[in-house]
Amino acid sequence: MTERSHRRIPARLPVFAAPMLLVSGVELVNAACRAGIVGAFPSHNARTIEDFERWMQAIIASHEVARREQPDVIVAPWCVNLVTHSTNARLADDLKVVAKYRPPIVVTALGGPKPVMDIVHGYGGLVIADVINMTLARKAIAAGVDGLACIAAGAGGHTGFLSPFAFIAAVRERFDGLIVVGGGISDGFGVAGAIAAGADFVYMGTRFIPSSESMAVPAYKQMIVDCNIDDLIVSSAVSGTPASWLKPSMRAAGMDPDAPTGAPKRNYDASDDAPKRWKDIWAAGQGVGASHAIEPVADIVAQLEREYRVALRQMAARLDSRDQGTKS
Repeated sequence: MTERSHRRIPARLPVFAAPMLLVSGVELVNAACRAGIVGAFPSHNARTIEDFERWMQAIIASHEVARREQPDVIVAPWCVNLVTHSTNARLADDLKVVAKYRPPIVVTALGGPKPVMDIVHGYGGLVIADVINMTLARKAIAAGVDGLACIAAGAGGHTGFLSPFAFIAAVRERFDGLIVVGGGISDGFGVAGAIAAGADFVYMGTRFIPSSESMAVPAYKQMIVDCNIDDLIVSSAVSGTPASWLKPSMRAAGMDPDAPTGAPKRNYDASDDAPKRWKDIWAAGQGVGASHAIEPVADIVAQLEREYRVALRQMAARLDSRDQGTKS
């Protein structure tokens, strides 16, 4: 790779609106991209292959309109998240749609990136592998990915366990590609910290759950607004894989978060036959306390940008102060 991949991703702010099961849809992706951050969604949020194709068409159409209406404003690229785990029976069909509509960025999750590499690189897209440890990171790097989505401690849903700062440092030692880090970052100050530590972008999910454009049901959005970090638990009892859940939603679904039952068989599907796992029990990351209202994506991004710029000015002021002290 002769060029750092992040130079090919135009954005107002170094943030991905992370792909979230039953939350990220066409409206959220379009609003994020129009606001200048990367908008992403999991392919399985589109219930059928036909829906998936319609979603692609709608996003492409929105981008074309936005670029005509806002020629001087950054419209960020969009991203599709594909589950490459063996349980994804429709992966082959998903890849046919991807090859047809060419999303600029494809993130692979819960499995290796190899199934998508030739297709996405064939049309000039970027492949980012979702990883939670260095073993998976090394495998993805060896496969030739353009970037790594480093899911660290504090992430919502299927979470990671490494410190984001340690994770970034370990990856950057051996990888010059794109690093997107996620885990408990829900404000612009955290974005600045991640960039200072060596990341190129931040994966931010929980902050966008209570957005006006998200697919989350109203009760889920309100629970995000009402809850804080003490309302979370990491448990395998819901999906068979350790994930970060909102305790009130577990209680409402008849589960005791303080005494969870044994882990069920792994299941990454969001179909109607598994309502307890995905529809009634809701995920969130450790940035849950940052949302205080249900509001449009544009307003959320504007606040993130204000905080990010304040953080950059504070860091610059520290450098200026140190330089002045050296001179004196």
